[in-house]
Amino acid sequence: MAITLNSSLQFLKSIGPKRADLFSSIGVNTVHDLLYYFPTRYLDRSTILNSDKVIKFVASGYNKDITIIGKVVDTEEIRFGKSNIYKVSFKDDKGFFECVWFRGIKFFRNRFKEDDYYAISAKPVITKYGHLQFAHPDFDKLDSEESLNFRNTGKIIPFYKIPAELKKQNLSDLSLRRVISTAVEQSIEEITETLPPEIISKNNLLNLKSTIRNKHFPESTGILERANYRLKFEELFYIESLIALKKSSTKKLENGIKYKIDVPLVKDFLNSLKFKLTNAQLKSLHEIRLDMENGAPMNRLVQGDVGSGKTIVALIALLIAVSNRKQTAFMAPTEILAIQHFYNLKNMLSEFRINVELLIGGQKAKEKKLTYDKMANGIPAIYVGTHALLQEKAKFSNLGLVIIDEQHRFGVAQRSSLITKSSTPDVLVMTATPIPRTLTMTLYGDLDVSLIDEMPKDRIPIKTYLRSDSKLDKIYKFIIDSVNKGLQAYIVYPLVEDSDKLDLKAAESYYNELNNSVFDNNNVGLIHGKMKWDEKKEVMQLFSDKEFDILISTTVIEVGIDIPNANIMVINDAHRFGLSQLHQLRGRIGRGAEQGYCILVTSDALSKKQFDATFNFDYLSDAEIQKNKTIIRLNALVNNTSGFTLAEIDMKLRGPGDIYGLKQSGLPDFKYANLVEDQEILLEAKQLAFATIEKDPKLSSSENEIIKKNLKLFYKDNFHYSNIA
Repeated sequence: MAITLNSSLQFLKSIGPKRADLFSSIGVNTVHDLLYYFPTRYLDRSTILNSDKVIKFVASGYNKDITIIGKVVDTEEIRFGKSNIYKVSFKDDKGFFECVWFRGIKFFRNRFKEDDYYAISAKPVITKYGHLQFAHPDFDKLDSEESLNFRNTGKIIPFYKIPAELKKQNLSDLSLRRVISTAVEQSIEEITETLPPEIISKNNLLNLKSTIRNKHFPESTGILERANYRLKFEELFYIESLIALKKSSTKKLENGIKYKIDVPLVKDFLNSLKFKLTNAQLKSLHEIRLDMENGAPMNRLVQGDVGSGKTIVALIALLIAVSNRKQTAFMAPTEILAIQHFYNLKNMLSEFRINVELLIGGQKAKEKKLTYDKMANGIPAIYVGTHALLQEKAKFSNLGLVIIDEQHRFGVAQRSSLITKSSTPDVLVMTATPIPRTLTMTLYGDLDVSLIDEMPKDRIPIKTYLRSDSKLDKIYKFIIDSVNKGLQAYIVYPLVEDSDKLDLKAAESYYNELNNSVFDNNNVGLIHGKMKWDEKKEVMQLFSDKEFDILISTTVIEVGIDIPNANIMVINDAHRFGLSQLHQLRGRIGRGAEQGYCILVTSDALSKKQFDATFNFDYLSDAEIQKNKTIIRLNALVNNTSGFTLAEIDMKLRGPGDIYGLKQSGLPDFKYANLVEDQEILLEAKQLAFATIEKDPKLSSSENEIIKKNLKLFYKDNFHYSNIA
């Protein structure tokens, strides 16, 4: 039968029903799916040397990785001191070489069979016996026939990820390459282009057929690079097109709220503050004011570092909305932060006739009902809450402004649930987790962005230190001395194994131990996530009132807690925390007039390591980054106070999806593009996508029909959330 793109894999030679079922388990069901099952790496003939040349290279001082191909001639396990060495001897057409492993011998034992061919990649050395040797190399098994063919033709060999289930069915690298080669030859002509011809020619992109063919079987490294570029560009172009469509649709809405600014009220409020707004705050406030005076719904991101003063800007927006007789929702990610916002707003608005209400999960049913009734009756107020604001009972009847604090902590469906409680409310999302420029363009490209990149003038930069747990006695003495001078301190313990119960147990046990020993002459408090909301409120109030000198806590204090007199933070087992989380925790101190101190406590071995956090990633291999990323992360915090700098480092260490959760954003996963490495491609794709949508917002022209078709075909799941920040 004729093989088509929609044909089941079982009809391809060497597959059959059983293997087809296994392929299906990894999402490969049709020939079309198989064509897009691309290699994970390649072996390039141009980088291969024979043993004779390698020896000459090493003799001349060459000190970099090379690739060599050889046939296994012998294996042996050698006793060396108290441990063993596993050695494999190889032969190529110019001589012999050997590979040795000092660790993980159990894994390598019996893996290398006599007469098998392998491609070996590592840094070569010449032993004192004159042998060419590679220690702990990377290796790929080659079929003997393929190895000879490879040598003769000099082609680039692709390597695919083969699941263990398929390996058990004797599907080797060579077998899979043959299957894919058959699929490419029989079906590539059926592939239809997914980008308009004008975009392909204008951007000098490889056509899709050549892209797929050369991703599997590259004619050269140069054309493989072009194939990779095409796939990355297309992926980013379609994602940016979704964002551009969202922004275009928002800008065209005319049924938003046109607020009137009560200038005397705003001036009176600003005059009631004990501080002056920074220029960055004033600029952001001006941008928000223009949005609220406009008839179209506001859709804005306020981005600023920890302690830069985003909340006061949000409060003025709330004030404007409520003075226009509108209801407002202010959603925070944790009960403790919602409680703090509630009391801070009540205190700051005590001289003004503005209602502030609280709605959180831990409240009594009677208290919740009173708030629900006010919502349903359209009573203008600032409704501060957590996820409780999303409940069906929370029915706003006059919602005019939604503010979401630490927005990345909420899934896109949750944000959608709140925003859609009114037809076209103004939306302001805030984050104190600085976002690298690349991610801002991608995740929030549809939002107007206000950047608060200036700290209050009286803010003293926090000093951060890395210390070993053997120094805890000295750290505790420093805390006691500081407390005796009138300061306060946090001592934070990490979440243990992602378990609330273990988290609670750790916090309580350390609290009991420290309260009854080193801090027996001090007032020590405890706060953790399992407390009821009124218990948390009471503890934080006592700490704020200086009834507690020291607060032992879990990460429940991570976001938004503001106690100006607390200037010391000790973070235990700091290596367990992510970089962003460490920066957020550190941001709880240094908010007053005194010098702040953050002490990261970790193991002796880690604390002794020195690694410059201002390193250039371009000079570090992936292996070096992975090996050192814990100490890189800790030293980055020691050497940097800027959250934006730390965000860039964090994204390079962990990747964007790990930091911000692309799935939460409503965007698809990236299959080809890397937001760390491909910033230039992203910028080009973004500019083209936005220009295309601006010119043709409905993609109704004949040349853009292909864009509309592919958006519907491949990104249909993302359309629903394209209207949500």
